[in-house]
Amino acid sequence: MTKLEQIYEGKAKKVFRTDDPAYCVVEYKDDATAFNGLKKGTILGKGAVNNRMTNLLMQMLEQQGIPTHFVKELSDRETVVKRVEIVPLEVIVRNISAGHFAQNYGVEEGIVFDEPTIEFSYKNDALGDPLINSYHARALKLATGEEIDTIVRLAFQVNEALKAFFLSVGIRLVDFKLEFGRTGDGTIVLADEISPDTCRLWDKDTNEKLDKDRFRRDLGHVESAYQEVMRRLLEKQP
Repeated sequence: MTKLEQIYEGKAKKVFRTDDPAYCVVEYKDDATAFNGLKKGTILGKGAVNNRMTNLLMQMLEQQGIPTHFVKELSDRETVVKRVEIVPLEVIVRNISAGHFAQNYGVEEGIVFDEPTIEFSYKNDALGDPLINSYHARALKLATGEEIDTIVRLAFQVNEALKAFFLSVGIRLVDFKLEFGRTGDGTIVLADEISPDTCRLWDKDTNEKLDKDRFRRDLGHVESAYQEVMRRLLEKQP
């Protein structure tokens, strides 16, 4: 398989066409953004951490019956993935109050929910990724009712698997964002990434933040937090 021209560049990744139309190559960048791109910076080594971590976690999820776009890791920063049409919904699953949930509803961070919550954002930078519900998503023809049901079911399955896995390395999964895509035959699969960019991760014992909140809130030691999560995950590997 040969990597060809770039077909997309986002905030954290570039996507390249290959000589096989069913596959793409994703290349992870060190660029960091927050607040819908208003804050920009660089987290050295982030691309390599996010690539490796995403691939490890997606392979773990595949073993638990959750379909993903992962195919093969090529290098520290590059991975072959199935070419998908991204469903323009950001799916946010929350286990503990933090971030926008705490701000929007006037509650303190750290409240453990009796059961996880789920919410959708319309993936549209020009509109600021507004929160929408499933009725809005269907009205805008972003996804069918059946696709939304599949996405919700898979998102909660991912949550249970990731919660248990992170807890086994001393990390609490506070909340996280997922994206899903349609393969050529219309199958819904997990796409994008699973990393400290897309997850809130707190140390189980100290509640130290080990994710992009360190960048958002100018807490410092951003690179070492990402590396710490990666170190714990690698130690867990057989």
